[in-house]
Amino acid sequence: MSLDSKLPKGPLADKWTKHKNDIDLVNPANKRNIDVIVVGTGLAGGSAAATLAELGYNVKTFCYQDSPRRAHSIAAQGGINAAKNYQGDGDSTYRLFYDTIKGGDYRSREENVYRLAEVSGNIIDQCVAQGVPFAREYGGLLDNRSFGGVLVSRTFYAKGQTGQQLLLGAYSAMNRQINRGKIKSYNRHEMLDLVIVNGKARGIIARDLVSGEIQRHSAHAVVVATGGYGNVFFLSTNAMGSNVTAAWKIHKRGAYFANPCYTQIHPTCIPVSGDHQSKLTLMSESLRNDGRIWVPKSKEDAEAIRTGKKRPTELKEDERDYYLERRYPSFGNLVPRDVASRAAKERCDAGYGVNKTGEAVYLDFEAAIMRYGSEQAAIEDIQNPSKEVIREMGEKVIEAKYGNLFQMYEKIVDENPYKTPMMIYPAVHYTMGGVWVDYDLQTTIPGCYAAGEANFSDHGANRLGASALMQGLADGYFVLPYTIGDYLADDIRTGPISTDSPEFEEAENNVRSILDKLINNNGTKPVDHFHKRLGKIMWNKCGMSRNEKDLKDAIDEIKALREEFWKDVKVPGGLNEVNQELEKAARVADFLELGELFAKDALHRNESCGGHFREEYQTPEGEALRDDENFMYVASWEYKGEPADAVLHKEELNYENIEVKTRSYK
Repeated sequence: MSLDSKLPKGPLADKWTKHKNDIDLVNPANKRNIDVIVVGTGLAGGSAAATLAELGYNVKTFCYQDSPRRAHSIAAQGGINAAKNYQGDGDSTYRLFYDTIKGGDYRSREENVYRLAEVSGNIIDQCVAQGVPFAREYGGLLDNRSFGGVLVSRTFYAKGQTGQQLLLGAYSAMNRQINRGKIKSYNRHEMLDLVIVNGKARGIIARDLVSGEIQRHSAHAVVVATGGYGNVFFLSTNAMGSNVTAAWKIHKRGAYFANPCYTQIHPTCIPVSGDHQSKLTLMSESLRNDGRIWVPKSKEDAEAIRTGKKRPTELKEDERDYYLERRYPSFGNLVPRDVASRAAKERCDAGYGVNKTGEAVYLDFEAAIMRYGSEQAAIEDIQNPSKEVIREMGEKVIEAKYGNLFQMYEKIVDENPYKTPMMIYPAVHYTMGGVWVDYDLQTTIPGCYAAGEANFSDHGANRLGASALMQGLADGYFVLPYTIGDYLADDIRTGPISTDSPEFEEAENNVRSILDKLINNNGTKPVDHFHKRLGKIMWNKCGMSRNEKDLKDAIDEIKALREEFWKDVKVPGGLNEVNQELEKAARVADFLELGELFAKDALHRNESCGGHFREEYQTPEGEALRDDENFMYVASWEYKGEPADAVLHKEELNYENIEVKTRSYK
């Protein structure tokens, strides 16, 4: 099957408009007869469900949480990008497009990224209209801050809780439609299979996580918006329930999985403190606007700090190595995430790490506190203010900008980041890989769509900060509601889809057999035992840097671990009840398959690009070395029964509107 991306012809800036003019529409009376299932109710799923219901379709939403408000989108902290140029600093649709393509290391589709930039401004207007409390500057206009990999301020934010506020906006729009009867909301339900009838996605099999009942749900189209698969690493910034199951189930039914090895390591997370941890906590990238990242210049000082003989505040300015400012003078602390993460790892590997494990660097706000304090004193016309007064005023400014993040850090680490630098270290955060989709966001299964982080389409090999929220809401509010109509125009006379067909029967039996097997397995080890071991293999061999030997070992080890899992996992409890171990076991079973495909994808890509860093392919300065001649394509994998047998389909990437060059942030 050849990959038809359905890319519109013509000039880049006109493609989306032309495409919208060319596609088929469904009239309002006919929309009432069409059902759409949306799996996942985060920013992408929530906004899609609300918009589709507003248009008149009958929507069913599914989420495994007890409320759509609990989607992991709430954890996003720093902001959402849009090319509004409120700061007058030279931003434009083209510059947002360019920064996103460059940030993704020239491994994303021009057409999708330009469309994303084009609709970005509408998202802000939509959210303001919903009452999202974006930060405002002195004159009342919306405020912006800067994020890594760009030279302008285009990030709209609501303190350090932007994701939560945006999700509440989407959720309120959803709630309105639930109240109207246009959305049927199935909370605490998990999609466990996709049903295909006559070659088209026509429904799902879901498990009610409270009663344990296995249910059949039919529709004319299915949208999967279930986020990323970072939890394949066990420790990540994702919510512990975040999983790959829905995306993996549609992959096993024929949806190609694209670029699974493209994982984002976020540079500013609270470091791992021991084996007892079950997740990691993100510190927003927005902190890099004001925080300076450093390690001691001498190994003796680093050792003294690690053993508690010295405090970081005792080191003078000339005893500190502000290594990002030293290596990347033009971007400094605001280099993209992959660059900042590798630089932190390099310093820690060289022996300059600052916590007990040697895996942490400092994020220091001292300079910003004093700078803002001096500014504030000048504004208030305080003559010759003391250092104490300046510090107090500066801390208030920092608190207004990042207060909840500082509070969170202090609760977890038990240190006051106003008085001593934060400790941070890279951690698994976001996945750029995902289900392959065309320009319409349709997978290789007709009638099955993927939106938000669940698809691969917009971020290439590395996502710039504040672009995830932009993509999720662009897909849900402004892309999918148009493109899905083109497909559904053929279904206006189809009538309701019956769940009594042999296809639904087969899919339900498939789900039951997997769950029965897990429950009756009588193994000796809990699910987490296997998940943690998988995470260690992934982090050590497919993590921040990869090489041929480690990846080959990882493939063998994951395969062996998967076999051991099916022999020895113990799942207490029954099927027809609340059973969180059973939920976890089914998800980890999918991670154990995805993990192998992940390593296979990383092994086949003999280059470094973005978040995919192969040690064999780097410049003398240790930067990523791409191979544009041989690897400028999307690697899309077709399921053939075992991850080892997956078949590669290439979607070549063509850059007609942008000059492809080596990324430099120096």
